[in-house]
Amino acid sequence: LAPYKLSGGGLSSLFSCCFKSSEPPEITYCHDNTTTMAVLEPTLPMPPPKELDSIFTELVDELDLSEEHRAAMFALPAEKKWQIYCSKKMEAEENKGATSWPEYYIDQLRSMAARRTLLALEDEEDQGRTKIADGLKTALRTQPMRFVTRFIELDGLSCILNFLKSMDYETTESQVHTSLIGCIKALMNNSQGRAHVLGHCESINIIAQSLSTENIKTKVAVLEILGAVCLVPGGHRKVLEAMVHYQKFASERTRFQNLLTDLDRSTGRYRDEVNLKTAIMSFINAVLSQGAGETSLEFRIHLRYEFLMLGIQPVIDKLHSHDNATLDRHLDFFEMLRNEDELQMSKRFDAVHIETKSASQMFELIKMKLSHTEAYPHLLSALQHCLMMPYKQSSTTRQYWVLLDRIIQQLVLQTDKGENPDVAPLEDFNVKNIVRMLVKEDEVKQWKEQADKMRKEHQNLQQRFEKKERECEAKNKEKEDMMAMLNKMKEKLERESNEHKQAKLQVAELSARLQQLSNNKIQGTIWKDIDDLKVFKVLDLEEFQRTFSAYQKPQTAEDDQSYAKKVKELSVIDGRRAQNCNILLLRLKLTNEEIRNAILTMDEQEDLPKDMLEQLLKFIPEKSDIELLEEHKHELERMAKADRFLYDMSSINHYQQRLQSLYFKKKFAERVAEVKPKIKALSLASREVVQSRTLRQLLEVVLAFGNYMNKGQRGNAYGFKVSSLNKIADTKSSTDKNITLLHYMITVLEKKYPKVATFSEELQNVPEAAKVNMTELEKDIGNLRSGLKSVEAELRYQEAQSSRSSANKFVSVVSQFITVASFSFSDVEESLTEAKELFGKALRHFGEDMSNMQPDEFFGIFDTFLTSFSEAKQDNDNMARRKEEEERRALMEAQLKKEREQKARKANEEEGGEFDDLVSALRSGEVFDKDLSKMNRRKQRRHNLFDGSRERPLTKLDQ
Repeated sequence: LAPYKLSGGGLSSLFSCCFKSSEPPEITYCHDNTTTMAVLEPTLPMPPPKELDSIFTELVDELDLSEEHRAAMFALPAEKKWQIYCSKKMEAEENKGATSWPEYYIDQLRSMAARRTLLALEDEEDQGRTKIADGLKTALRTQPMRFVTRFIELDGLSCILNFLKSMDYETTESQVHTSLIGCIKALMNNSQGRAHVLGHCESINIIAQSLSTENIKTKVAVLEILGAVCLVPGGHRKVLEAMVHYQKFASERTRFQNLLTDLDRSTGRYRDEVNLKTAIMSFINAVLSQGAGETSLEFRIHLRYEFLMLGIQPVIDKLHSHDNATLDRHLDFFEMLRNEDELQMSKRFDAVHIETKSASQMFELIKMKLSHTEAYPHLLSALQHCLMMPYKQSSTTRQYWVLLDRIIQQLVLQTDKGENPDVAPLEDFNVKNIVRMLVKEDEVKQWKEQADKMRKEHQNLQQRFEKKERECEAKNKEKEDMMAMLNKMKEKLERESNEHKQAKLQVAELSARLQQLSNNKIQGTIWKDIDDLKVFKVLDLEEFQRTFSAYQKPQTAEDDQSYAKKVKELSVIDGRRAQNCNILLLRLKLTNEEIRNAILTMDEQEDLPKDMLEQLLKFIPEKSDIELLEEHKHELERMAKADRFLYDMSSINHYQQRLQSLYFKKKFAERVAEVKPKIKALSLASREVVQSRTLRQLLEVVLAFGNYMNKGQRGNAYGFKVSSLNKIADTKSSTDKNITLLHYMITVLEKKYPKVATFSEELQNVPEAAKVNMTELEKDIGNLRSGLKSVEAELRYQEAQSSRSSANKFVSVVSQFITVASFSFSDVEESLTEAKELFGKALRHFGEDMSNMQPDEFFGIFDTFLTSFSEAKQDNDNMARRKEEEERRALMEAQLKKEREQKARKANEEEGGEFDDLVSALRSGEVFDKDLSKMNRRKQRRHNLFDGSRERPLTKLDQ
């Protein structure tokens, strides 16, 4: 196949240049006896097209090509396909031998592993092992795909890994070790082989173990593999886990310790030393910038801190002295990325620079950030508990702080899904679950408090319920007793009816003779001057009662009590009216005397609510009621509750007028408050429709549309009735019945007259003015006027009274009220007059008839139009949003389709790509070019903006 060419441009362009080519491949064959490339001519006859396609497909599958290259191969003419097939078959025949089968190499690897425990090998045997390892490396690179597949099926990778895992020191330092690492690298050059290596549970860990060698070539090869694996999806975390494994394997105090040692020490040979240091720096940069480091600032700072704690910065400063372009590129990338991350972290705290070596500065920044937040008490609590940590030097003191450090690391690094981008410092420590538990703990606390509150309320309700139950039981028992008494009295009456029949007849005759004359017939008769009360003084009523009770059977004590109850109350008022009056008095919960005093003092204590006063006005004692009550004033104790109330109220001079005045006084402010907004809305709306420029422009647009549509039929109009505005929404589009002239006009306004489209903002009081009915408004004003006059008339009457009790405060209270109320009412009348003038001006402004048009009708037209305008605008917005969503959905679908195609193509390209090209790009630093260029541009912009002097010279790059 034609060789690939690399071009810079970051990771994405790296993969594209590694795994695809713009030119179709040309298959050539190199003869052993010449240096020229000659295309072989087929000597066998070409089979039928169907058979040719079948065998050519098998050949293409063997080559493990990308989809693009496969398509190019299949697009070749039949003669070219047959030529390529014959060329490959001839090549396979020439290479046919024992070494062309994976079984040979696997057997040799197992044999080499078995002989490693014997005595030291001779030089010839050592060279033989190296030759076998080199042969396997070459075969994995050059043999057809079936060789690699067969090698994988026979578990050849495990043979290599087992050999690497069990090497002795001499083998570790030998060329065999380097060649076997090369075998793994060659295997990863193939899509199936790469997937097999990455899928093996121990492969990356065992490869990392090979860093425990003094052989520089082996170390470089291992670092290149690990660095390239960082660039492969899912490989970054495997590499970090492998470095943790290597830490334990090599007994390192901390991760990356030996790596930094190799970076700092000198090997004596410049070329080897630069290659090793370049490989180490490329690996460090890959670990920092790939995987979670691509997006997570916290992860990069966390991981870089490990290297900084191992002293990488002085080493980097020293490495600049090697004056090697490739090495300098990696050093520049490390320092530039560090500067960018530290600047980004500083911006979070609004600081120029954060000195991470200064505990006091970091604490001040945290304190400043958390002060006056709910988290601050928890910071103080954490510090307080840190004070109580053990400080005495012991074997466990350090471990306490290690645990605290690891907990905070995991808090910072763990993702919302509970995944750890680095090896988890603490196993089974899920930050999200713990935070969720804490949130639930707060919720449980709140619910518990609420439950306790509801439990108390439940107990109170339960107690009240039990009390009501007891009351109901008592009432039921009382009812049962009453019913029993009632039945008993009924039986007794029935039993005695016959015995007292004669006596009842006599009493009935006496009653019949004393038929009562109505009050209106008394005047002018003898009964006018007769006073029976004088007779009661001389009569022996007890004897009279005994005499006329002789024919009756003596009553029992129960009958006496029952009779006493029946004759106790005296009522002269209509029963229904008395009942309603009793209900009112129960609601008032005041005695008659308290009500009387409240009315006399004009309710200074606010005992009488407005609604109760309104009800009291329904129970004004009438003249007939007063006369009847006066006749029985000597029987006050026997009067029913309602009768006594009316009698007591009738004693107040001008009770009705006083009560009406009190009610008007209490309602006056409320009535004025109801009227004022209507008058204000009428005034403001009248001004708005006259002064609004956007409304004027809107009417111009409407007139223009109307004249254009009516041209040739009615001629040009100079104006129109405002009621025509609401007919715009009825004009349907000829192309879309859902679109009206109003919809179209709004679209035009938004494009040509954007300010006019918001004309409703200048007519904010129109909706309220549309609710104003002038007839009702004037009626309300008239009621206020007449009510005020009535109060003034009553005030004059009360002032004319010569004698007033000290409790009567009508004059003092009402005089003060009249002064304030008159001024307030005068202001309302003036406002109404002004509003009428403004409204008339508005009608004239729009050419409307002042005699017929009322505010609710006039402003109702505008209000309806505003509503229709708003709804049509919403319709337009919805249609635009739906159209935008459809376009976005179509674009998204196209983008997703494109991404799926690119992903599939990329996967295919990766399958057919060369792992060596990835390693080469990492070694040269091309993989970091895009990020490095971006950071250089940012740095240049900052220098231009801030003069450069304000930045901290962190490294040599900034100096």
